[in-house]
Amino acid sequence: MVMPPSNPNFPKNLQIHPSNPRSSRYTNANQDLDEEKFGPEAQELAIRKYGIAGRVWEAAYAMTLYIQPPGNLAFDPPMIDASRHADRVVIIELGSGAGLVAFSIAKILKPGRDHLIVTDLPEVCPLLEDNLRSIKEEVEATIPEKDAVIIRPLSWGNQDDAAFIASQFFGQPNNDGRFGALTHIICSDLVYFPELLAPLLRSLLHLTSPPFCHPSKTGSGYCGPSILISYKIRSLSKETAFWSAFGLWFEFYPVLVKDNDEGDWQRFGANFDDTTFLFTAHRRPESWSWVVPTTDSDLLAGVGSKGTDTKKYDDTFENLLLMGVE
Repeated sequence: MVMPPSNPNFPKNLQIHPSNPRSSRYTNANQDLDEEKFGPEAQELAIRKYGIAGRVWEAAYAMTLYIQPPGNLAFDPPMIDASRHADRVVIIELGSGAGLVAFSIAKILKPGRDHLIVTDLPEVCPLLEDNLRSIKEEVEATIPEKDAVIIRPLSWGNQDDAAFIASQFFGQPNNDGRFGALTHIICSDLVYFPELLAPLLRSLLHLTSPPFCHPSKTGSGYCGPSILISYKIRSLSKETAFWSAFGLWFEFYPVLVKDNDEGDWQRFGANFDDTTFLFTAHRRPESWSWVVPTTDSDLLAGVGSKGTDTKKYDDTFENLLLMGVE
């Protein structure tokens, strides 16, 4: 299989196989998995055509369980706060790949009010169109404007891609645009290749800045969209750089889970067969006045954060590992 070296979905010596929902105490995580679109055979075909984007990566199963939990599980925080259940939900997913997580999100949308923008590289969008066609038609069947589920190209770190989406759906402080403000950003199993860590962080900074949201002080200190990141550790030495830089611009915490049939709160993913996290994050309010560096090396080195040009790092993720937060 010969592909252009510039295509990140076909790294050199690519050898991957389809995944299955993890075996853990949460075995019912994907009891309604659409095998035709996301099962092993479908993944095998998609991998041949779309490379790593065709595989459902393991942390996606954790994210779908969080999005559509069974009745016996409670999460802190939940994806949608109960006090805001009547508010419009506007979600962007980065690196959507085969679309399993987007498929799950679409099921909880309220047609005519909520919106989901599903994104990936331009060459992956046809896969998303195929896999999300049925759920998109189902969600939009009763509404006049067919924009509950939208697929758009967005390459990480690409300001033009972000600006194009903003121009279509988001507005300025006195003009909310079609969708109003962005409420959630979803990232499922995106922290892996070292060369993509800075572009991913840059896209998160794009999406937590105007016109996607409009900074304002709130009682909780949080403003702007909630970021949800599911993450499976694969090569800690290569991936830590992302968290060290991410924590300078964003506050983040592990999502907790409680089985109502058994008792205590614990870190979601603690009982999985591998080291998996689900984080919730918000942009640090003071960071909107900081200058984002133009080079990827400076961004990962912490230049610009805290309003200075010195290199620095955040130790939130390191401390979570050391404490073994359960």
